Amino acid sequence: MIKAQVAIVGGGPVGSTLALDLASRGVDVLVAERNPAGTAPGVKCNHVAARTMEIFRRLGIVEKIRDSGLPADHPNDVAFRASAVGVEFARIKIPCRRDRYTDKGGPDGWWPTPEPPHRINQIFLDPLLADFARAHPNIRYRNECEIAGFVQNADGIVAETVDGGEKIHADYLVGCDGPASKIRGQIGARLTGDAVIGRTQSTYIRAPGLAARMQAAPAWSTQAMNPRRSANMFAVDGRETWLIHNYLRAEEMDFSDIDGDACIRAILGTDHPYQVVTRENWIGRRMLADRFRDRRAFICGDAAHLWVPYAGYGMNAGIEDAMNLSWMLAGVLNGWADESILAAHEAERWPITEQVSKFAMGTALALARARAEVPADIETSEATRAALGETMLKMHTPQFCCGGLNFGSFYENFPVVVYDGEAAPPYTMDSFTPSTVPGCRTPHVWLDGNVSLYDAMGADFCLLRFDRAVDTGRLTRAAALRGVPMRVLDVPPDAVYRKKLVLSRPDQHIAWRGDAVPDNPLALIDRIRGAA
Repeated sequence: MIKAQVAIVGGGPVGSTLALDLASRGVDVLVAERNPAGTAPGVKCNHVAARTMEIFRRLGIVEKIRDSGLPADHPNDVAFRASAVGVEFARIKIPCRRDRYTDKGGPDGWWPTPEPPHRINQIFLDPLLADFARAHPNIRYRNECEIAGFVQNADGIVAETVDGGEKIHADYLVGCDGPASKIRGQIGARLTGDAVIGRTQSTYIRAPGLAARMQAAPAWSTQAMNPRRSANMFAVDGRETWLIHNYLRAEEMDFSDIDGDACIRAILGTDHPYQVVTRENWIGRRMLADRFRDRRAFICGDAAHLWVPYAGYGMNAGIEDAMNLSWMLAGVLNGWADESILAAHEAERWPITEQVSKFAMGTALALARARAEVPADIETSEATRAALGETMLKMHTPQFCCGGLNFGSFYENFPVVVYDGEAAPPYTMDSFTPSTVPGCRTPHVWLDGNVSLYDAMGADFCLLRFDRAVDTGRLTRAAALRGVPMRVLDVPPDAVYRKKLVLSRPDQHIAWRGDAVPDNPLALIDRIRGAA
């Protein structure tokens, strides 16, 4: 019998990040990953959102992650061309990682964050996160450990491995085991939604010398659009490997009828030799589990929701799931949160994931229509290319620079947030308004000496005080009485922060705000720790 406070099934990016966050909060974690060490991950994910990079910053691993992926000087641009080597008719300019902190000229350069997004393929990111998890003293990362099933009672969960050789006893279990999640089935959850949005054939290729044949400058994403084929090519290593998403037409229902080589030739626009490394056929969906929890067992990431990967918000939404759950689990295990707080995870995350999935589906459907209507003279008419380029910039910039998904989402009418009657501002995929309405993301500001507010806040509850004359003693004593980890941070007045006191949760969403400590500070503390 192996014992741990939390057992995580699946050691991918969501599982590894959850393990790292729990471990940083003093929780004993076991990660059960069925694949052998060194197994190459898939190449699906190519983007780490700003919110996820903020999490990596708090965990102390952001520098190593940002230093990986594409070469430092490789543009993060999105290019639109008739084919990979054909004429280019539009480009979304996004700085390379070397200039990401200093160049604010791109469409996401204005974002209020200490960490801009990062373009890195999953084949580089997954091993990094797994290595960080293996190195943490509070984590046991077990490869070739597949969970067959589990039983649970009031005392905990007992999971059994497929080979029957080991049993794992944990206080809680979290399934981060992907689209075919066994844990989802074990908790009785069922996926519902839109089963088919589109079909895609993804091919990972190696083509030395192809970059030199391209007419335009390198780009992270190359959208190839011509009457024969439309696709998205992601630069993987920035030199000779690409991931090509070949989008099937509405009438192409059977993958076996698709001539993959002919499609790639039409996308590349050349007979340049290439090698297929891997190929995968997949169906884009919009599916959400009808529950994220059964007592002591939870699901996060692709185990809980599946949607077409527009805006890069599949893995990133999964990591946000994990961060929402992590601080609550740690609070219960460390003794300061009431176990009823765990009900807030599903209550908060399910509506957010539904919103994100609909944003992604809407983008997918709109782009599918555009790809089906590529003008026949796209390769010969400059006017046609100019018109299509303008359309593509309007359609694609919101998903590739999706500030609303990063910073606009909010938790509304949930049990561990104290609301004050003001509605949170609406948001779209790319637009948002920073706000201190309870439930919103704590707005980021830079403090004196160019210090990030998030760095100064730390990983636990933080009471931001914008007027040193306000006495916070009764609130801090109430927190200490209940063992709630909370610090007070004095912050210079800022136009976004209209109240003198703002209480930020460990996941950087606002729990409460006011101009003075409430009359019953203990009631506030009990509310935010789930005991009310």
